Amino acid sequence: MLGTFINMVLVLAGGLLGLLLKSRVPERLQKTMMQGLGLSVLLIGISGALKETDLLAIIICIVVGGLLGELIDIEKRLGALGARAERLLSGSAADGSFAKGFMSASLLFCVGAMSIVGPLESGLSGNHTTQIAKGILDGVVAIFFAASLGPGVLLSAAAILVYQGGITLSASVVAPLLSDAVVTQMSAVGGLLVAGIGFIMIVDAKIRIGNLLPAIFVPILYVPLSQWISSL
Repeated sequence: MLGTFINMVLVLAGGLLGLLLKSRVPERLQKTMMQGLGLSVLLIGISGALKETDLLAIIICIVVGGLLGELIDIEKRLGALGARAERLLSGSAADGSFAKGFMSASLLFCVGAMSIVGPLESGLSGNHTTQIAKGILDGVVAIFFAASLGPGVLLSAAAILVYQGGITLSASVVAPLLSDAVVTQMSAVGGLLVAGIGFIMIVDAKIRIGNLLPAIFVPILYVPLSQWISSL
């Protein structure tokens, strides 16, 4: 778990630095930074999604994941969690910005190959190099995210603990399920969701990204099933 804890600490440190900067940045500049970050996140998401050439697989994963997410209503639950955390920390009524920062940062920090391969390496061999490298990148991003989206970004450290820590602790069990093809597909689907976050940051669109989160895990079943069908 050392790599996960380092990743969390670097995100918290970057987030706190971003909050210090936020109070000194004019509102007009904050808005410009938000749009610039949105464009950057959109580019990151699209580039990640395009690494997978099987576009039909991405569509199927998004549709199936969306159905599961709507049944659970993840968006509502995450929003309620963010609002509750905001009330506890600030003592004021929630306006939705805390939850937005939490969900946006959590998704960005918890998708991609490094967020899967790094915890696997930590759990299987005790090699934390990938997670430390990811933590440095996340920490830098957290500075700009917190400066634009506020304190909700800090709560994304908890998402890192649950997601990456869970993979590390169960590495010996989940490793056989996470083949290169599965990781590539998960990263591609996650990239598309990250692109959605970037779009929201730019135009403040009402996309229920939270309810699409299960799509990231659909490849664990979809890839082996498609390979089995193609072998018949």
